[in-house]
Order: sequence, then C-alpha cells, then structure tokens
Amino acid sequence: MAKKETAVQAKPFSGEPRLKTKYKEEVVSALNEKFRYENVMQIPKLEKIIINMGLGSEKDNPKGIEKAVAELSAIAGQKAIVTKAKKSVANFKVREGMNIGAKVTLRGDRMYYFADKLMNIVLPRVRDFRGVSDTSFDGRGNYAMGVREQLIFPEINYDDVDKVRGMNIVFVTSANTDEEARELLSLLGMPFVQD
Repeated sequence: MAKKETAVQAKPFSGEPRLKTKYKEEVVSALNEKFRYENVMQIPKLEKIIINMGLGSEKDNPKGIEKAVAELSAIAGQKAIVTKAKKSVANFKVREGMNIGAKVTLRGDRMYYFADKLMNIVLPRVRDFRGVSDTSFDGRGNYAMGVREQLIFPEINYDDVDKVRGMNIVFVTSANTDEEARELLSLLGMPFVQD
C-alpha cells in the first residue's frame, strides 16, 4: 500500500513576536516610569506601519508597477495594493485614476515582525549607516523615514531587480507628543543618530 502523504501547512510565524514581548515586559514600565501616566491606557504603543512606494516614473509601464508591487509584498510579508491618482496633474502627465504607487499597511504581529527586521537586520546593512534622523516626527507622535533602495531588504534578490526604487515607512503610534513617540521607538530599538 502506498504511504498516505499529508500536506503540512507552514505557518509564516510561530509564537509571539520578539518586539511585542519586549514592549510588554520592558518598554511599558520604562515609559510609565519616565512620563508618569495616570492610566495604563495612556501608555503609547505602535498602532501600524505604512510602507509606501511612489511609482510615478512607472505610470506608463504596467510591468514595472507589477514588479514593484511584488517586491513590496515580499518585503512586507503582506499583499501590497496599487494606489491611484486622486487628481489629474497636467505638468506630470498624470490623469485621475492612473496607477502611481503601491502601499502596505501592517498591523498586529506582522507590524512587530517588520519593525524588528527593519531595526535589527535591514538598517545596519545600509552603507555608512550612522543612525536614522530623530527629527522626522510630525508633531502628533508619528515618525516617517525614507529608504533609498529596496536592495537592503534580505527578501530582494539582487539579480532580479530591474530598477532601484525607494520607499517611505511611517510608524503610527498612539503617543500624543513627539517626545513620547521618540522614547517609545528608541526603547523598541530604533537606531536614532546619537548627538
């Protein structure tokens, strides 16, 4: 009799993310100690991470957009969506409804896995890396940073890349001030430039 084969479904991740555990065990108490919150619900936390890739130069090249979406999906571990132009801009030869970008919004465990990967694996791979700017906060506790090329991510195969594309990464936190958000991100391990 032939041996019956069973397909094992591989889980993308198992267990709680390392960064989430660190947040619960270390970061919450450190933030509470520094800012003296009256209620535990006031303690800032990471809500979502948005990765955005502008593809205006690829607007006439559907294959280029497809490739960029595939790369962004591989980097984030979640399917990227194509963003469309909201308005027509004659100077840029853009019409309303044209595909001009790709984005991914990460929440929950995927968000923590991506943040961990970005802080500990990806950013140290940047040439002449001294840290990320700590001035890119928006006044409401959100932090934005840019990455010049997708090649620094381990999921991207150098030989398969047709064009170098940059991306914006936004960390949305529940912090009310930039100071609280900066403290939250640095406790999580964001390598800010040391003054």
